[in-house]
Amino acid sequence: MNRQDMLAGLVAQAAGAGGDLVTLRAIVEEASELGADRVLRRMGLDDADAHEDLSELRQLLAAWRDAKRDAWRAVVGWAVTGMMALLLVGIAVRIGQIGLLR
Repeated sequence: MNRQDMLAGLVAQAAGAGGDLVTLRAIVEEASELGADRVLRRMGLDDADAHEDLSELRQLLAAWRDAKRDAWRAVVGWAVTGMMALLLVGIAVRIGQIGLLR
């Protein structure tokens, strides 16, 4: 008996018996399992290698986040270094050590 048949049987039982709490819970559980299986099948994650695929995707996402974070840190570091260099050049010009305006 597959999940769809089991779900259909539970719905028929609930219709005939008035739907006690245990039957309704079983309907919800079977329907959610059937929906989860359908989603995994549509996403191509219903095979034996699905666990490895998800693990690789998580690793790839973590690597992407690390690279993005490191790139932003590098950009901020370059910007701060450039601003400090401009500040030092400005101070040197101001005190007359570099004769740019002479």
